[in-house]
Amino acid sequence: MDYVKLGRTGLEVSRLCLGCMSYGIPDRGAHPWTLDEETSRPFIRQALELGINFFDTANVYSDGTSEEIVGRALKDYAHRDDIVIATKVHGKMRSGPNGGGLSRKVIMSEIDNSLRRLGTDYVDLYQIHRWDPLTPIEETLEALNDVVRAGKARYIGASSMHAWQFMKALDISRHHGWASFVSMQNYVNLIYREEEREMLPLCLEEGIGVIPWSPLARGRLTRDWDDQTARSESDAFGKTLYTAAVDADREVVGRVAEIAAEQGVPRAQIALAWVLQQSAVTSPIIGATKLHHLEDAVAALDIKLTAEEIARLEEPYVPHPVTGF
Repeated sequence: MDYVKLGRTGLEVSRLCLGCMSYGIPDRGAHPWTLDEETSRPFIRQALELGINFFDTANVYSDGTSEEIVGRALKDYAHRDDIVIATKVHGKMRSGPNGGGLSRKVIMSEIDNSLRRLGTDYVDLYQIHRWDPLTPIEETLEALNDVVRAGKARYIGASSMHAWQFMKALDISRHHGWASFVSMQNYVNLIYREEEREMLPLCLEEGIGVIPWSPLARGRLTRDWDDQTARSESDAFGKTLYTAAVDADREVVGRVAEIAAEQGVPRAQIALAWVLQQSAVTSPIIGATKLHHLEDAVAALDIKLTAEEIARLEEPYVPHPVTGF
């Protein structure tokens, strides 16, 4: 396993991050396809054995049970100082006022709730899950700064938003001398490349670590286009991501299959290798619900696509409407 700095920080993270949305109690929250605790723990253990030290979850995943499962497993299998735990805040955790968003009240409550569920005194990376248009960004940033100063988070990060919003947040934090975002968790893969226009160049210029979510397009890049899984059939949000340019996307999936066949490797390795070779990308967030998913992801680190192969993979792409926010 390779380790790299997260942006301009001194924090060392594995070249792959294990996304933990797949681990949680199935009848809690919006993801009925998740794996329960007993089934989840071998994946977390295998990730550690493969050298992955970076784990990403969120308060809203499976109504907080993802954080609980991940926290207990990491406590049993790893030393706290050896691992990097990232979680997120924004999603609705309860009905009624102040149940979600990025107000000071919500952030101060939810960081404590996340720490309790994770069973740790601090998280390494505390991220805003989305932009909150109903809360002044200054209020959000000052609250996050206070979270860092209180020792409850080592660094702060952001997730999918417009590049102008991200730059505005960076500028405000720097103006006030507050803790500033060090990472961007955004949607990047072979069938959604709109982030190459503004966000990825911005992150390169500003020294921001990029940790893409869904680098395999929720598995779309790993199988024939018309194949379905239990997750794809019940993933309401996922269904919204793949309807804008079906013909072009199908062709990209076919190119992945061709190159994978030529190299004699699973398609997942080719699709992930493309993401890993993007100069702005620090550590793609991979999901794993079968043990070979982790093995494929680690194997992708050794694949170096040629310029010709990259051109073949990218050639069918057409512009997509901005999505994932």
